Amino acid sequence: MVTARFASERGIALLATLLAIALMTIIVMDFTSYCELSYLSSANQANELRAGYLARSAVNIGVAVLAQDSRIKAQMREPIESLADVWAMPFPPIKAGGGTVNLSIVDAARKIDINELVDPRTGQVNNIVLARLTALFNFIGVSPGLLPAIIDWLDRDSVTSPGGAEADYYVQLMPPYAPRNGPMPTIGDLRLVRGMDDATFMKLRQFLTVMPEPRVNVNTAPPVVLASLLPQLAQNPRLVDEIVQARQVAPFTNVLQVLNLPGMGNMQQQLAQVLTTRSIYFTITAMGEFAGARKIIFASFRRNGNGTAALASWRED
Repeated sequence: MVTARFASERGIALLATLLAIALMTIIVMDFTSYCELSYLSSANQANELRAGYLARSAVNIGVAVLAQDSRIKAQMREPIESLADVWAMPFPPIKAGGGTVNLSIVDAARKIDINELVDPRTGQVNNIVLARLTALFNFIGVSPGLLPAIIDWLDRDSVTSPGGAEADYYVQLMPPYAPRNGPMPTIGDLRLVRGMDDATFMKLRQFLTVMPEPRVNVNTAPPVVLASLLPQLAQNPRLVDEIVQARQVAPFTNVLQVLNLPGMGNMQQQLAQVLTTRSIYFTITAMGEFAGARKIIFASFRRNGNGTAALASWRED
């Protein structure tokens, strides 16, 4: 009887020991998994940090390129910006610090300033700019039906335009937010406008800017932007082709050369008011990659005459 009870107690002790070992094994495995995940998380954060520093380095390279170009322009009798400039050339990927750096530079004057659609002082729609944007949207396959929502985003009032949207629409979203009701500080604002999806935004950002460039650079603007400036150009693609072909042979050094092209006679006064051969604002798109991590920076600068650059906007993705 005593022997049986002793054997039973030994069995219970053995079972308890096995349970304890199993529990400790689970704890150790859980702790090991936690450590591994923490290590991977720390490694990923470190890689993202390195990618961020590489992207910032690319921005610095871009600023240096713009400064060097400015010094070259200072020696020219008629300084201009064109697609033949060093900043406009494609930059090959740069290997640095175990990662890769990519950058590109575009001038804002090749685009149409979306903020000019609404006069910030009066809140009134600029019908000339509205006509340009309508033409542009049609050229690139974007519905002009988005324009009322953009107008409502920019204007100061809370009156919803037909097809537009004001605060009562945006506050119902998840998460809710308020419309700008003023000029867009960055082109990223456009993504927040009612009806805008990623594909449409990525298409529009190639042709629209929020930098205050009052005129379009005839040497750098895409053909669809040039065609959108005046109804006569929109209706006569041959004239736009002549402008593009002429600047490929030699960039225009002044707007008068554009006005003297064949077929421009009846548009000279209008073209003189909307075209330029200079660009002041530039956007540097810088990307750093390290061990699978990626950081993209969109930095816009106002280039001064002495070659220095003032930061106008900065956005990271």
